[in-house]
Amino acid sequence: MARKKIFVDGDIANTIHQVWDLYTTSQTAKGVSEITLRNYKQQLHSISKYLDIERSNDDLTKNDLELMVVGMRENGLANNTVATYVRRMRAFLNWCNQEGYCSLSMANIRERDTVKETYSDAELEALLKKPKKHCDFCEYRSWVIVNFLMNSGCRAATVRNIQNRDIDLEARQVVFRHTKSKKVQVIPLCSYMVLILRDYMAIRKGKPDAYLFCDQFGGMLSETALRQSITRYNHRRGVSKTSIHMFRHTFARKYLVDCGGDAFTLQRLMGHSTIAPFTTPT
Repeated sequence: MARKKIFVDGDIANTIHQVWDLYTTSQTAKGVSEITLRNYKQQLHSISKYLDIERSNDDLTKNDLELMVVGMRENGLANNTVATYVRRMRAFLNWCNQEGYCSLSMANIRERDTVKETYSDAELEALLKKPKKHCDFCEYRSWVIVNFLMNSGCRAATVRNIQNRDIDLEARQVVFRHTKSKKVQVIPLCSYMVLILRDYMAIRKGKPDAYLFCDQFGGMLSETALRQSITRYNHRRGVSKTSIHMFRHTFARKYLVDCGGDAFTLQRLMGHSTIAPFTTPT
């Protein structure tokens, strides 16, 4: 019999939904990112379409989990999408085992290799072309961001958190203090990127701890604002693709294929724990 826990408001944490909330709280205490926490909520919502999350967590069986996976497949979810949900459910069950909520386990589903979509050279030529001198600040900022993404291959969350003090033009490098791995990274900047940032920062100004790519009030760009800004920018340049993360894939492809770089150096530059992302087609 799984031992009970007391829920925050005094009720017994009994349903899958309630126990999941406790799991999320424990992950919050560990310091996981806001994006990861949002993913937990979204993933629970998706899982709830195939598993009754208001039922007792004690009554959950292996067959229920198998039927959940079958339901996802029958509904046409891609193999890698199912694998993502199963991986999250497996992590939840492992936590439940540690905390005494259940004794179930779940095997991972092997993800299939996929070809990561990238921006073409023609699209990059349109996106990287310097805007006219009299363009507005948002257009100019987006151009600098796109160039920065193609120089560093960093994630959108990292871009949003860069401060003026993190840019060292003399040393030609940038310090990433906000990364997915939570490890500080120092990334080199090419000569052209240094020139772009020197001009941009002369216009941007601001204190050392001000955000480099700020909103109209000088604060941090929100995730939505950055995404919408790049979407509008790409569309104005005649490019239908609007994914920010696709710049990261494109950076990896250009580094390995066009520049003849090695996977181990790319692993360090992109902050991956293994070279696995670069041993599959990109």
